[in-house]
Amino acid sequence: MSEAITHAHDAHGHADHHGPDKGFKRWLFTTNHKDIGTLYLTFSLIMLFIGGAMALLIRIELYEPGKVLLDPEYFNQMTTMHGLIMVFGVIMPAMAGLANWMIPMMIGAPDMALPRLNNWSFWLLPFAFSMLLSTMIMSGPAPDFGWTFYAPLSTTYGPKSTDFFIFSIHMMGASSILASLNIVVTIFNMRAPGMTWMKMPLFVWSWLVTAFLLLAVMPVLAGCVTMMLMDRHFHTSFFNAAGGGDPLLFQHVFWFFGHPEVYILILPGFGVISEIIPTFARKKLFGYRFMVYATALIAIVGFVVWMHHMFTTGAPYVAQLYFMYATMLVAVPTGIKVFNWLGTLFKGSITFETPMLFALGFLIMFTLGGFSGLMLSLVPADYQYRDSYFVVAHFHYVLVSGSLFTIIAAVYFWLPKWTGHMYNERLGQLHFWLSVIGMNVTFLPMHFLGLAGMPRRIPDYALQFTDFNQICTIGAFIFGFAQLIFLYIILRSCFGKKQDHVSNQVWEGAHGLEWTLPSPVPYHTFETIPHVS
Repeated sequence: MSEAITHAHDAHGHADHHGPDKGFKRWLFTTNHKDIGTLYLTFSLIMLFIGGAMALLIRIELYEPGKVLLDPEYFNQMTTMHGLIMVFGVIMPAMAGLANWMIPMMIGAPDMALPRLNNWSFWLLPFAFSMLLSTMIMSGPAPDFGWTFYAPLSTTYGPKSTDFFIFSIHMMGASSILASLNIVVTIFNMRAPGMTWMKMPLFVWSWLVTAFLLLAVMPVLAGCVTMMLMDRHFHTSFFNAAGGGDPLLFQHVFWFFGHPEVYILILPGFGVISEIIPTFARKKLFGYRFMVYATALIAIVGFVVWMHHMFTTGAPYVAQLYFMYATMLVAVPTGIKVFNWLGTLFKGSITFETPMLFALGFLIMFTLGGFSGLMLSLVPADYQYRDSYFVVAHFHYVLVSGSLFTIIAAVYFWLPKWTGHMYNERLGQLHFWLSVIGMNVTFLPMHFLGLAGMPRRIPDYALQFTDFNQICTIGAFIFGFAQLIFLYIILRSCFGKKQDHVSNQVWEGAHGLEWTLPSPVPYHTFETIPHVS
């Protein structure tokens, strides 16, 4: 082992760039956590533009009533693909990329605990999404049953390409399980001496809780799509009422996965915000222990509220009552977090660099999304809102500001560390303001569309909804094109000129963050870790 490492390093501890470390082979075989974090983030960025293009197609179709661009079946395919790509192809890989990059450095570990497993967990993803996207060019229709793929639409009536969709979901799930195992083992076993549980950064805590959530619910999703496959090809009747099954069973199994999944998408973002706000307020985080306990409580309560997605399915009143109260309970730990962030800001020496702007944008808009979620938790109100554009507005306020904004904030915050180059602050601020304006112009009117009775997932609508839909479409294009500025900023930071180079201390925060010099060159590859004979 020592011979292999000696061979791989020069006198400065940097990799000797000969053989497998060069070019494509280096990225294919790498087992270095920074490389794999970069791969995750790059993949997520590519999928963001693919999924975003699909969203813009949906908005073009909805610009005015009557058929403009897409036939209804293709419109349904776009809604299915957009949802799946944004959840599984953008938010989750980006959060995994941040985890790979930052967790070992934050806990003082040399790398992730299981480096080869780490490599495999990433490389499952491009193949999974290639399989999913390939359904768009198959001879039959692509999956057109929405991202929640309810039975019997996806089983009895699903197109032939549904089988490819099922296998791609399996591969995404396997990738998530492997990555989560790696994160849990790393945090448990590789903390530096003295790094006790209550000294861990909150980003690490949030990912530890998220990883346990993933390990608990991903097998449930795998079981769900396996039952779909059985119903489609092996004459079982899990979801087929004609054979003694129950289509509602699908919704129970799916949402038992689907509701904790919402917290999987959000909790790492909470961790990011808990790193950024203290830095730019120049204060220690207010109420650290309560933040840790609130994170764990959100995860626990997230497991016992799945049926609030099913209030209108004829559930017993006692079940509706329980799930209503349990859902409202989630507001307590979330409120603790919001007030602790506000407590951190209170009397802080605040500056408004781009990461802080995105963090504050998150704080305001995520809270708005939480309030509309509270409205949806009330059974009588949910009867009115269910399957209307109000629901679409709610979860986009939660996920765009809660997940996407936190990922963007994290990229701005840690980009100088990753690349050794400072991003352009003026362009970053322009990106923020265009994103905030675009997001609110897109999703705020959807609340009123839903309250006025416009159903979701339709390619055409009544004439009275035209004005608000046109405003939504204009906002979507503002938001979409703002992300091109983000792409330019990232490329310039990665391949910047010498004048962009940063000093050893960019954010002079509460922690004296001396971590902005570029990291050492990665050295782990399959060839530098010898096989055990």
